[in-house]
Order: sequence, then C-alpha cells, then structure tokens
Amino acid sequence: METDMTTTTAEHARPRRFFIPTVTKQCWGFMIGSAFFALASTPGLSEAMGSSTANLLCFIGAWFFTTAGLMQLFLSGAVSVPVHYAPGRMVRAEWLAAATQSFGTIMFNISTTAALTAKSISAQEHYVWNPDAGGSVAFLASGLLAFVAYSHSAKLWDLGKRAWWSVLINFVGCVAFAFSAIGAYILPSGDSFDGSLANNGTFIGALCFLVASLIVLPQWGRPARRHRGAVGGEYSPVIQ
Repeated sequence: METDMTTTTAEHARPRRFFIPTVTKQCWGFMIGSAFFALASTPGLSEAMGSSTANLLCFIGAWFFTTAGLMQLFLSGAVSVPVHYAPGRMVRAEWLAAATQSFGTIMFNISTTAALTAKSISAQEHYVWNPDAGGSVAFLASGLLAFVAYSHSAKLWDLGKRAWWSVLINFVGCVAFAFSAIGAYILPSGDSFDGSLANNGTFIGALCFLVASLIVLPQWGRPARRHRGAVGGEYSPVIQ
C-alpha cells in the first residue's frame, strides 16, 4: 500500500514539474527560438520562402524567446541585496539583466505579431520597427549588464569558463540584433534602410544566441548519475 501511494504521488508530481522553470528549459527555449529566427533569416532561404513565411517563423520564435526570458527572470533570484552604503539596498545586476532582456522579448512579440498583418508604411513603422528597435536596445543593455553580473561572481576576463564565453557570444548576438534594427529602419518610401544588413544581423544574432545557450546547457556538466536539477544550486541561472 505504501508503494502504491508513493507511485501515485510521483505520477501526480510529473505534470507539475513540466511547469517548473529550470535552467535546462530556459536554455532550450532560447535555442529553439533562435533556431526559428535563424531559419527565417538564412541568406538565400529567406528570399526563397518569402516574407510571409519568414515573418511567421519569427513570430513563433519570439514566443520561445519570451518564455525562456520569463524563466530566466524567475531564476535570477532576488531583485536587490543589502549594501553597506546609502540607500542600503542595491538592485542585482543579474536580475536587472534578466528583466531588461525579458522586456526586450516582449517587444519582439509585439513586432513579430504586427509584421504578420501590417500593410501600410505607418503600421510598419509604429508597430513593427519601433518595438523591434526597442527590443534590440533592451537586448544590448542586457548584454552589457550580463558582463557586470558575471564580474560580481568571477573574473571579468575568464577565457577558461564556458559561462564567460556564453556571456561574450550573447553580447555579440545583441550587437548583431542592434545592427539588424538599423538595417530594418523604414524609409518614407516604405523600403527598409538596408535589407541585407537587417537580414544578416538577425541571422548572426540568432546563431549567437543559440550557441550562447548551447555551451552552458546543464547536460554538458552533469555527472553520470541522473541529475535532478536545482534552482540556484549546482547550475546558476544563465544570462542570455
């Protein structure tokens, strides 16, 4: 009877575990979202599939970004910590980086959703480019804050650590997305400022985000025995 009760409890716990944020789920969310963006902007392929299909792929990818970003924000820990100087508390760089990036992912949700239906020049400017630019600026800020957060727990220059390379590659991706937003600026004629820059920036940025998550995926550091995972334990939240 005791065994049956234990089995029943475990079976009921499994569905709930699906909704519990973990670093592994966070990494996979960023990786899948990045794959959609990379596919939508692959040179040659993006032109062949057409703007409608590319926009749809970005729309799907943005939702994976947002889900992963919210997980990261949840896993980033306390908002502030006590300090010995005024005003007595300080916002943690890791939380601020996660919050800034999460805001950026929501901006990409707005932009990619609007891109599916926007037809007029005005709609493309206000509902597609503006949120896209805002999201790119937020990503760039979060990339810089990630270096600050990393330097608080390790060396600022740490070539031997996968986490440091993840932060660096992530920042390169943020810069690429910023250039993509510049290229996507809507001119009065309705054309983008530089379509090639916009497309290539998105492609490079997406690949960087994918690699940045891949190299710190918790599975790479797991021991042979089954790892149950922990929040704030063996694998700390990853700034993406």
